[in-house]
Amino acid sequence: MSECLKGIVDFESCPIMDVRYIQQCVADLEKDGVVALKNFFSPTVVQDLVSEAEKQRAKAYFTSSTHNVYLTPNNKSFGKEHVFNRQVSSSKGCITTDQLPPNSKLHVLYRSNKFKSFISMVVGESALFECGDKLSGINVHYAANNQELGWHFDNSSFAITLLLQKPLEGGAFEYVRDLRDADAGEMNFDGVKGVLDGKTKVEEVKIEPGTLVLFRGKNSIHRVTPTAGAVTRILVVLAYNNKPNVILSEAARMTFFGRLS
Repeated sequence: MSECLKGIVDFESCPIMDVRYIQQCVADLEKDGVVALKNFFSPTVVQDLVSEAEKQRAKAYFTSSTHNVYLTPNNKSFGKEHVFNRQVSSSKGCITTDQLPPNSKLHVLYRSNKFKSFISMVVGESALFECGDKLSGINVHYAANNQELGWHFDNSSFAITLLLQKPLEGGAFEYVRDLRDADAGEMNFDGVKGVLDGKTKVEEVKIEPGTLVLFRGKNSIHRVTPTAGAVTRILVVLAYNNKPNVILSEAARMTFFGRLS
């Protein structure tokens, strides 16, 4: 399987089959809630994938919307000004798994058992499975001038992203770790208000093209700041589940992709 990934993953920078390297990734994720693997893709692979993404961009579904940080409908039992109902903005374009060329390196990486094994060991899952639908496994996101991803918590326990292209300015990944405890039902309204009001210190992950990022965003609020300039931010999101044949809900598919299949 490593031969299948040869020419895709830079094994010298990111030896994903090396036990000590895996242990270090586990430790970093536990310590910081995020791990950024620089040069996961070589510059040549990045260039190829940017070119591929640009060719597919016309197929992207672009959305601009508002939402609360919990990614849930408003709650009328709270006041209109309550932080639970406070709206932030998100805008981006997205192409889906089935819109990628069949020979894309992203398909090879996503389906690789070796890659799935590496990710599962780092995030502490016994196994990872590809998405059951043909849309949500691999998504390529485009953020052009003044587009952003507003503050939010993830519904999943971890996220995998690969940056392909930086904007001229903006597009910074910011987060505040462990701001809530979703499993305990603790939403930490005061803490969220501090973030939205700009009164809380936030952390920034410096991410260069070719970097793979693993992030625990279920309890850590995070955002991508508005981009600026003529260069579009291009980011790959890889999604797995800890159970086989999980399908993204119809509502989510319509919201994110504008179609069901």
